[in-house]
Parts: sequence; C-alpha cells; structure tokens
Amino acid sequence: MMASAWKKSDWRSKERIQMPDYTDINALNAVEARLARYPLLIFAGEAQSLKAKLAQVSEGKAFLLQGGDCAESFDEFSADNLRDTYKVMLQMAVVLTYGAKVPVVKIGRVAGQFAKPRSANMETIDGVSLPSYRGDIINQIDFTPEARIPNPERMLRAYTQAAASMNLLRAFSMGGFADIHRVHEWNLGFANANGANKKYSNLANRISDSLDFMSAAGVTSETAHELRTVDFYTSHEALLLEYEEALCRVDSSTGLSVAGSGHLIWIGDRTRQPDGAHVEFCRGVQNPIGLKCGPSMTTDDLKLLMAKLNPENEAGRLTLIARYGAGNVGDHLPRLIKAVEEEGAKVVWTCDPMHGNTVKSPSGFKTRPFNSILQEVREFFAVHKAEGTIPGGVHFEMTGQDVTECTGGVRAVTDEDLSARYHTACDPRLNASQSLELAFLVAEELEQRVLEKRKAV
Repeated sequence: MMASAWKKSDWRSKERIQMPDYTDINALNAVEARLARYPLLIFAGEAQSLKAKLAQVSEGKAFLLQGGDCAESFDEFSADNLRDTYKVMLQMAVVLTYGAKVPVVKIGRVAGQFAKPRSANMETIDGVSLPSYRGDIINQIDFTPEARIPNPERMLRAYTQAAASMNLLRAFSMGGFADIHRVHEWNLGFANANGANKKYSNLANRISDSLDFMSAAGVTSETAHELRTVDFYTSHEALLLEYEEALCRVDSSTGLSVAGSGHLIWIGDRTRQPDGAHVEFCRGVQNPIGLKCGPSMTTDDLKLLMAKLNPENEAGRLTLIARYGAGNVGDHLPRLIKAVEEEGAKVVWTCDPMHGNTVKSPSGFKTRPFNSILQEVREFFAVHKAEGTIPGGVHFEMTGQDVTECTGGVRAVTDEDLSARYHTACDPRLNASQSLELAFLVAEELEQRVLEKRKAV
C-alpha cells in the first residue's frame, strides 16, 4: 500500500531544506537522466539482509558499529585510504564482538557520504562572503566564487567514486583481507604499543586465548567461512535528493522501491521535518532508514516521524541516532525513549557522540575532545540501563589515517598538534588510534552489561 501511494518524485512538491539551487536546469536534467540509466550501487537483497541484521540489533542480539568519513573527498580518495578506514572498522568490530558477546553489524559512512548540511548558507573569510561548501557532490571547497557554484556534473564523479569504493570493499570483505586472525594481529600491535593502557593488552590477550581455543577445537579460517569473510554495508545521509531519486528503482522481486545509492540512508537533524522533502523520499524506499535525533527533537515529532517512516512497525527498518553532547544525554534521551516505548515501536537506538561535542580550539580549529566523545557514549549506556532499554550501537566520524583533528586519546593529541595533519573537508574525525581506543573502552561497557545480565538470570 505504501509503494502504490508513493512515487519517488513526490519529494519535489515538498519544502526543500539544505539543498542547492542549480542555475543550469538543463544540465541538471541531463545528469539526472544519465544517472537514471546507471546500475545501482547496491542490491535490494543486500538492503533486506541489513534490515534483518538490524532487527537483531533492536532485540539486543547484535550490536551496530557505524563509522567513516564526515564527508568523502574527491581529492583525498585512494585505495589506500579506503583500505585503512575499512581495516580500522574491522579491528573495532572484533573488539566490540568480544565485549558484547553478539555479532557486530558493520556499516561504513562510505560510497555516498558526499553532501553535508551546513549551519549557514554563506561563509565569510576576511570580509568576503561566498556560498557555503556543501560537499564535493555539490560544489568545491576552494574559496572562490566559481568553486562555490553548485555543479550537477559532480554527481557523476560521486557515482564513479562510489562504484569504485563498493568494488574494493566487496573484494576486501570476501577475499581474505577480513580474516579474523589477521585483524586481531593488528589489534595486538595497538594494544601492546608504548603508552597503551595495560587493560587494552589484557583484553587483546583474552581475545587471543579465545581464538586459540577455537583453533584447538577445529574452528579455523579454513573450516569456518565466517572467520575469513564479513558482511560490510554502506550508508550516507540522503541529502541531495536529485541524486537519490535518480538511483531509486523498483525491485522486480518485491515490487517495492529501493534506494540504490547505499544500503542504509539517514535523515539529518536539520532535514527531519515531518512534511519535508527528505522524509517524503525516505518513507517510500524499502532500505533501512536512520533518523538523527538532536536536542530539538520533540516527542510528538518523533512519534509522527516513526509513523511516517515505519508505518508497519517493521523491526530493523528504523534506526534512531541520538546526538546531544556530553552532559546533555540525560536531559533529552529519556523522554524520547519513553515516547518509543509508549508507541511500542521497534527501533534501533544508537549513539552519535561526535556532532554534539564539536568545539573551537584556542588555535582556531574546529575539534572534538576524545574525553567528551567517550563521556557521551557512557551517558548513552547509563540512560538505557536506567530505562531498561537496549543501547544498540555507536556511530563515529573516523578515518584510518593518522590525522590530528580530535584532541586527546592515548597518543594525547593536543591543541598545538591540530595543525600538523588537519585534513578533513568538513568536521573533525577520530584517527585510527583514537577509534581503536574507543572500541576497547566501549567493549568494557558491553562486557559489564553482559555480566550484569548474567547475574540477573
């Protein structure tokens, strides 16, 4: 019924938020027509598989790890960079799997995260004001009038990069690169490095013992396919709806529309108007949908959005991504949890501890303190414990590169260090070491939760 009452172009009659105004409509139409003929980047069956896994997360039978770049860059794109971020996510997943004692669903912010919402339409530098940079799929980061003009041709380059990324990720996932023993060896290197906390090496050694036991029992990479391959999914904010519509098709096996740009697409905190264009588009596709929930989200809006985005109350369909900032979780999350429980809604709750903890450093760089990120994650777990609900996962902006964009962590990135390797095109990201350290610390939280559940039985 939803599919028959919805068309993928219906969003065009709704209010547009955070989207560019293209000056050359003929060029825009030509790009959309080309994209509409291109192959989808994902298969409908993959989106359905992810939805089934997220249903397990909603019941506490799996845990969600979502991470990757804040905004993918055309200039920074390379096979090595993609490999390094994928590698760190695998390392994090192994640690979290051991802590949670359940499978970890792995979703990258990759192969589509090219557009970014901005807090202001204009950017001013040295008295000169130009339209804001909105991601490489829309305009260029260079601060010139020409670079900031929205160019629809950039959608074609974004598609090409996304297709190349998908090809490499599938090869990594199925070709042996993801073997759990290889991944754990990388983790041992981090845990035993100079300056690392002793508890990290203790946890890593316990994982080694478990793998040794499995090998002794005959469960190895050669005998168990699951130990050398992984399922890895892609996600991005569905912000540029011309691109999303062009890659939306009807799945012949179900008769339902699928967003072919990524396995999971999410609606941002700035574009979640119940009657807005982004909600209208996302409500009609069969993919899992994410919804950012910031401090301004009201319980009435959440109830209305859940009804629109998941009218059949399908487990795994809707992931609520909480983002408040350290010290603020207790002020907002409990009321939204109560709203979900009142509706009997089946959702995945996950924590985005990045966006609410962005500050300007004394040196002028936008940064995020590691301790604030960790504090918000811990507050997220504490609230769910108090409410008797399930903390389903974590959502990080991160990279596999050795950048200096977030302060703190075991390597103690300082404000003075930020200028050394500050490469982000938009928001500050955790580097590889900080990402792994967070995984070890979150694994501690998950282990404690498992122990408490066992004691309660």
